[in-house]
Amino acid sequence: MQAPTSSGLIRQQIQALRPVQQAWLHGRHTSVPKHRGPRLGTRPPHTPLQAAAPTIQKGSESSISQDGASSDAASTSDPLMLDEMDTTASTVYGIQPEDWSHAALSVVVVGASGDLARKKIYPSLFALYYEGHLPEHFHIYGYARSKMSDTEFREYISGSLTCRLSEKDKCGDKMEMFLQRCLYHAGQYANKSDFATLSERMAGTEQDRQRANRIFYLSIPPSIFTDVAACASEAASSVSGWNRVIVEKPFGRDLASFQELSSELSKSLSEDQMYRIDHYLGKELIENLTVLRFANLVFEPLWSRQYIRNVQVIFSEDFGTEGRGGYFDQYGIIRDVIQNHLLQIVSLFAMEAPVSLDAEDIRNEKVKVLRSMRALSMDDVVIGQYRGRKTKSTKLPGYLDDKTVPPDSLCPTFASVALFINNARWDGVPFLLKAGKALASRRAEIRVQFRHVPGNLFRNRLGLDLDRATNELVIRIQPDEAIYLKINNKIPGLGLNLDVTKLDLTYRDRFEGHLPDAYERLILDVVNGDKRLFIRNDELDAAWRLFTPILKEIEEKKVVPELYPYGSRGPVGSHYLAAKHGVRWGDNLSEES
Repeated sequence: MQAPTSSGLIRQQIQALRPVQQAWLHGRHTSVPKHRGPRLGTRPPHTPLQAAAPTIQKGSESSISQDGASSDAASTSDPLMLDEMDTTASTVYGIQPEDWSHAALSVVVVGASGDLARKKIYPSLFALYYEGHLPEHFHIYGYARSKMSDTEFREYISGSLTCRLSEKDKCGDKMEMFLQRCLYHAGQYANKSDFATLSERMAGTEQDRQRANRIFYLSIPPSIFTDVAACASEAASSVSGWNRVIVEKPFGRDLASFQELSSELSKSLSEDQMYRIDHYLGKELIENLTVLRFANLVFEPLWSRQYIRNVQVIFSEDFGTEGRGGYFDQYGIIRDVIQNHLLQIVSLFAMEAPVSLDAEDIRNEKVKVLRSMRALSMDDVVIGQYRGRKTKSTKLPGYLDDKTVPPDSLCPTFASVALFINNARWDGVPFLLKAGKALASRRAEIRVQFRHVPGNLFRNRLGLDLDRATNELVIRIQPDEAIYLKINNKIPGLGLNLDVTKLDLTYRDRFEGHLPDAYERLILDVVNGDKRLFIRNDELDAAWRLFTPILKEIEEKKVVPELYPYGSRGPVGSHYLAAKHGVRWGDNLSEES
């Protein structure tokens, strides 16, 4: 046979790439595509199987630490039987596909009658079901101590379900079909026989499938995590499929309590089976961080100490504890927000490029960032507590006015922290973290302030305050998700007048449709076995090692938080902390920031 010419080879390559090109073009919408997280599908024929991260089976078949489908599932090439699957995601994220045409899924919500389950978990499961992201054979089991029939449970759930999605066709019918898949089982959290009975009920709805996969969502206080994990492991785990456990924060109060909790959980669960959830990592703009940085050549060269003057991660709420201070007072704002949500954002923002988008490669880089952080001292921290104030029309209560809070509480409702990462990329760049309740506005954002232009030719046109004229990249996580870049621009006209202008990507203006809730994305990731947005044990260990000494010092010395008025911008000390590092808080530079 005659060897193909170079032009013939090119034609062959084009023909081979055409299906990929068509798939890409087909997925290019002007509206937001329906999100399925890392959607599993058929592996492209040219991709080696070694690129996937197969699930690992550990322990005996009766143990909940068995994570992974049976061997026939691991070798199958059948596509996942869901609508409109993204056929490349399993390859991109290194996930082993599951053939749901032969498998059942049972989701057990432990703590089924709690606020988190009612407000977040059930609505998210319904949204996933409505958009066709859950397998055909799935059921939801509520488990709690309260006595309740299936009918009463469905009535309880239905009050939290809404047709808030962009496609509202037959939503009522879908809701009824969803509710029929919701069952309730009453039992004690530390009673193995109650969990064994639950397992028998689940087996009844799984019996016509080759494999039964189970998710246990622990929507309960951490004090009973270990009891539930032990009972589920010994009495309710699947013997034919995988078992995965979602654990909600808090993951301890300090390093010692975290290590104790981790040690106890590891007796019943393997690390592969634990999905430690931080819902902030499931937000659209946080998942977009890696795309923004590593898929755009314009940003990566600037992402270092050479061009970035400081990075600010800001979380503010415009309301106080409002009668829920009893729980908050046990933890405070540093444990509740900074040590987890904001620190996770910093680690994603500052990490080096991972080897791949596999979960372990990403989390390896995050751990390196956390371990490179300089030890904190009291000079790096400011804490505050909001006090009441009167307005013309109402009286705004202070933290100590909350009847669920001890009258002499020193619990901080505000904190700002200056972090430094001791590596070649970020040496000397302050990462300023700020979180507080009862502040002037509600927002969560990342603000990247770039250095001033050296020898700026337009210095006399920019005014005396160069901070207002510095380039700034803002990633607004909530509300009104947006990414915008502040640049200096000439005002049109015959004169030479400059103004700060925004290159603005506001999601609601650019994209149509429904942005998925963080819990929707994270629950679907658990179904798919994708752990990129979940926290690994060594990440938490590094985070607690950083914050435990300063928390211990604050509590042992009974450091008095600085008072700030309800609805203000926080304590004055926070502005001094920023000024010490030559920084001004970006959210305070202007009313429209």
